[in-house]
Amino acid sequence: MFEKLKKSLIESPVVKKGDYDYFVHPVTDGVPLVEPEILEEVAEGISKFGDMDVDKIVCVEAMGIHIATALSLKTGKPFVVIRKRSYGLEGEVAVHQMTGYSEGKLYINGLNKGDKVILVDDVVSTGGTMIAVLKALEAIGVEIVDVMAVIEKGKGKYVVEDETGVKVRSLVKLNVVDGKVVIEGSVDETL
Repeated sequence: MFEKLKKSLIESPVVKKGDYDYFVHPVTDGVPLVEPEILEEVAEGISKFGDMDVDKIVCVEAMGIHIATALSLKTGKPFVVIRKRSYGLEGEVAVHQMTGYSEGKLYINGLNKGDKVILVDDVVSTGGTMIAVLKALEAIGVEIVDVMAVIEKGKGKYVVEDETGVKVRSLVKLNVVDGKVVIEGSVDETL
């Protein structure tokens, strides 16, 4: 499973952002071209390996949107986008997030205490964004049923789990070695 996703990851270019090895991929960056077959593999994988007994799918702008859209179409579940801009709606929750290469605010709308959610994200690498989002979701009082990242890079998953106590799963685990993406496993091979 995930053969197209894995092949496309291995072929990804790697760029440096300071000391951070950043791989450029359609699922994580929207470039060079997002192939529908890869999104189908992703939606199939999350719906198969994730717990979809939820009221809502939650994703983070921008690179979670296409994943949540594909998953929503596959499962019939609605989704909420955590945005990078405030709309000033009643009940809006602001979240401060910091990653290995950026810092900013995110805004949550459309979630209510007691909602059962699955959080989906393109990649967990440093864990900064996911930690901030999970803490905000818990403060709102939603029930986090599952957390799935398409791609796991480095130790970010463990940082998130240690910091929040929430289990994080991924479809594909990779690392960047000598400027190249190396696949280390996938959920169907029991990471």
